[in-house]
Parts: sequence; C-alpha cells; structure tokens
Amino acid sequence: MKLTIAAVGKLKGPERELYQRYADRVTQAGRAMKMGPLTTFELGESRKGSAAERRAGEAGALLGRIPDGAMLLVLDEKGEALRSEEFARFLRKQRDAGTADLAFALGGPDGHGNALRERAARNVSLGAMTLPHGLARVVLVEQLYRAITILAGHPYHRR
Repeated sequence: MKLTIAAVGKLKGPERELYQRYADRVTQAGRAMKMGPLTTFELGESRKGSAAERRAGEAGALLGRIPDGAMLLVLDEKGEALRSEEFARFLRKQRDAGTADLAFALGGPDGHGNALRERAARNVSLGAMTLPHGLARVVLVEQLYRAITILAGHPYHRR
C-alpha cells in the first residue's frame, strides 16, 4: 500500500530534518509490512484574498497531488482522535483490504476547503491541541512509523 502525504507549507531546518528521518524510517520499515514507499508533496500557501478563497485554492492544489483512487484522510483538529494502536489497526485493515494508495492531507492555516473534505474518506485529528502545521506533519510521519512498528511487533512502541 503506497503512502502519500500532501501538505500546505514548506518545512525548513530542524523540522525538515526530523520529518525526513521518520519518512525514511517509514519507507524502510514499511517494505516488510507491504506499506510504502512514502511520497511527500509540499505546496505553497495560497495568497488569495479571503480565507474561503485560500481554502478553496489549497484544496484544489492538494487534490491535484492525491493519487487517483487513493483513500484520503484529512487531518483536522476537529477530526476523530485515534490512539496509536487504533491507527495501526486501521492501516493494517486498509492494507489487507487491498487499498493500493492511502493519502493524508494537511491544509494551510485557514483549514481545509470543502472539495477536500468531500473527497475524504475520514477526518482524523492528531489530538485536541492545535499544532503548528510543520509540527503536525512531523507528528503524522512519526505516527506512521510507530504504527508500522506496532504491526511488526518491534519494541519502538512501548505499552
């Protein structure tokens, strides 16, 4: 099952390094679990006038990076919060059901546009607190790695 993260905003410095470290781990550890490779798309923030126009523009750009037929999960602070074990079970279920592509979308500071929300199969939260977008992306990729290690029985995740 191929994995895609499409996000508004470009990571820099330590955030980029940490993200890349976990992205590499996802790709390496995921091979044995039939998950990956992980592909990442970074999109610039929209500069349109109103927040609604920015959301719509960013939604269109994100959708343009989601593989055709992919199951799409939208990350949103109002989404469903999952424990790491639940997230791992969800990934396993999708892989075992034959999902070829699983994609995650992280919007810009103004949130997600309606077109993206309507396309999403699931709306997921990384927790009740609001996170900066760069940090949210690092948390997402770490949780992907953690889920793979849970499924592999690796001791990275301690209960």
